[in-house]
Amino acid sequence: MTLRHFEIFRAVAETGNFTRAAERLYITQSAVSHAIRELEERAGTALFDRLSKSVQLTKSGRILLEDIIPILSSCEALDARINCLEKLAPLHIVSSITIAAFWLPKILKKFEKDWPDIPINVDVVSAANAIEILRDGKADIALIEGATPQGPFICTPFASYPLYIVCAPDYPIIHRELTLQEFCSEKLLLREKGSAIRDTLDSVLYLSGHTAQPLWTSVNSLALIEAAKAGFGITILPDVLVNEPLSQGKLISLSVQDLLLKNELFAVHHRDKYLTTPLRTLLLHIKSSMSQWPSI
Repeated sequence: MTLRHFEIFRAVAETGNFTRAAERLYITQSAVSHAIRELEERAGTALFDRLSKSVQLTKSGRILLEDIIPILSSCEALDARINCLEKLAPLHIVSSITIAAFWLPKILKKFEKDWPDIPINVDVVSAANAIEILRDGKADIALIEGATPQGPFICTPFASYPLYIVCAPDYPIIHRELTLQEFCSEKLLLREKGSAIRDTLDSVLYLSGHTAQPLWTSVNSLALIEAAKAGFGITILPDVLVNEPLSQGKLISLSVQDLLLKNELFAVHHRDKYLTTPLRTLLLHIKSSMSQWPSI
């Protein structure tokens, strides 16, 4: 049995007449009669009583109609929505903490003006976790910072930020320009391994033959800022996080010879992923942020 059989059956039940059912469906009366005959053969019973000028549902026919109506209603609802599926499908974004805090809200506000009804799910995770989620096909796009990931990905740079080396004004340090060796010998307050900030620092130090041995390690940048303000050591964090305490005089910036640090921001998606129209729009808004905020 097909949906067409059910549509014809419902039309006959509603009109009480094979001819009027055929007119409603724009088919011939013989096609209606043939479909009803096939249904009755499949059911093994009469579904209509043929009266002199009309047909009426038998009790078996009424049972079948009760089962058919929700099926046809669901199909008609799907038919009405099938051209709008992209407007209904949620987008799943995974983002690093810094991007989620300073870039993503502005991007999503612009996106929502174009696609106001699309649900957007955001998971804020480390860059490494973001790529794993993307690799497993559980996200549409990842917003990460640091090095570009290896794998079947397309990476679109959209912004960057400098990393500042800071400490408290009363932190016991002889001068504000250090050598790499002096820097590595200081009390360091650093983000955890695997974070984009820490990976950027460790890569530069490794190429110079040095290694950082932090006194503090934290997944929380705010904790490192407070520890630095309390004079416990030197931390390295994005400018967007330390600009305020620097302007307030609660922190001071240091320079380290041969240690100029900057993190690039990337929008990453799987190269084989089908890009829906909303997802392409989101990528355009992300790319446009490059001209708006080249560096925060």
